[in-house]
Amino acid sequence: MSKRDYYEVLGVSKSASADEIKKAYRKVAMQFHPDRNPGDKAAEEKFKEAAEAYEVLSDSDKKAQYDRFGHAGVGGAGGRGGFNGGNMNMDDIFSQFGDIFGDDVFGSFFGGGQRRGGGQRPRGVRGSNLRVKLKLTYEEIAKGVTKNIKVKKYVSCNVCSGSGAKDKGSVQSCQTCGGSGQVRKVQNTFLGQMQTVSTCPTCNGEGSTITAKCGNCKGEGRVFAEETVSIDIPAGVAEGMQLSVSGRGNAGERGGMNGDLIVVIEEEQHKELQRQDLNVAFDLHISFPEAAFGIQVEVPTIDGRAKIKIPPGTQSGKVFRLKGKGFPAVNSYEKGDQLIHVNVWTPQTMTAEEKSMLEKLSQSENFKPQPDKNEKSFFDKVREIFS
Repeated sequence: MSKRDYYEVLGVSKSASADEIKKAYRKVAMQFHPDRNPGDKAAEEKFKEAAEAYEVLSDSDKKAQYDRFGHAGVGGAGGRGGFNGGNMNMDDIFSQFGDIFGDDVFGSFFGGGQRRGGGQRPRGVRGSNLRVKLKLTYEEIAKGVTKNIKVKKYVSCNVCSGSGAKDKGSVQSCQTCGGSGQVRKVQNTFLGQMQTVSTCPTCNGEGSTITAKCGNCKGEGRVFAEETVSIDIPAGVAEGMQLSVSGRGNAGERGGMNGDLIVVIEEEQHKELQRQDLNVAFDLHISFPEAAFGIQVEVPTIDGRAKIKIPPGTQSGKVFRLKGKGFPAVNSYEKGDQLIHVNVWTPQTMTAEEKSMLEKLSQSENFKPQPDKNEKSFFDKVREIFS
């Protein structure tokens, strides 16, 4: 099961301040706190999910990584710091976020603490995230690229400006909640009075109701259409990496916040090159005379072509390295190399004359294998390449 968007978990936008994120977390944590939901496994999981979201969004570095690459940017769960809300117990969470769970918070649960500031909930219903696949060439990955793609999705209705109402006079404050979007209920328990806050069932938390719907969007405040989205792809992305474009997903209902556009990177296979993490590999085939005499050849790279010199006596399996001709790393200044694997081609068919010539040469001492004891073995070369 895929993880929910952290902003969606806490009910905040990507532009929310650190204080707003903290307040939102307190609110969600209070709602699903185990003391208020004894024995409720679903509530416990949501409590842990909120803790995981706050652990990332409260850290400026992890938040920046998450905004750019989604869950992939923070290790898929809770970030580089090693925290994973789903794998922590309650003591771990309380220990890590002790400043969040102060006595002032839970005092309001059990009788008489000061009521937390709330206010009206955001208008409408948040739009869902969209996921698209984007195929990139090696050249585009190496340099970074801006792509304009067409996406079919929900966009804000241009007739009612996303309100879903026929006109301004068709929107009125909800009479059930008085426009707050929430209803409060006070119960007497053996611990004292307990106040609960829930979403208004009449307006679904919007604080207002529509008396006459927009004829274009039928009251949703959005319509299905095609939109061109410009996406900046940083250099060095890799197959399967996910980038998050804030607010470019489906439009929300009746003025609700837009979802995000999740871009899944796919690599278009190169005709001659192969990617090995940050390195690029190329198989160079040369003939036996070329290996014996040496040769200068031109090889493809991800940013053009380059000339390399193959010295006389080069053995099959030799690897040449073009420094810095690989892919850049997304999160650092590191750059890979291009590895050129030399393969000496052995003829599969020969004429009688060719066979006679090779038979004579095979008797020469120079044509008998004389491996250098200092030469690295095949396995050592492979280990060196990937180290």
